[in-house]
Amino acid sequence: MDVEKYMIPCINKKLFGVECLGCGTQRAFMLLLKGDFAGAYDMFPAIYTTVLFLGVLGLHFIDKSRNYHKSIIFLAIINAIIMIVSYIYKMIIHL
Repeated sequence: MDVEKYMIPCINKKLFGVECLGCGTQRAFMLLLKGDFAGAYDMFPAIYTTVLFLGVLGLHFIDKSRNYHKSIIFLAIINAIIMIVSYIYKMIIHL
């Protein structure tokens, strides 16, 4: 089954012609599933922190006995910083 043809298109890129901060997330995740770790990083540098963030967020909902709030906030901040820096870098390269 070709999952790539069912991916959600970026509305920002369709409307304005400019990629958003999350462009490449779906393709990077598919590359991760295929085992292309370097390709996933090249596609979306924040893929590893995003997967880690979603994993901890999932643990937060499953395991109510522990407090994951500080970890979630820390990972969200780190993820946002990586996304912003890589976005700025990508925009500078394409100018």
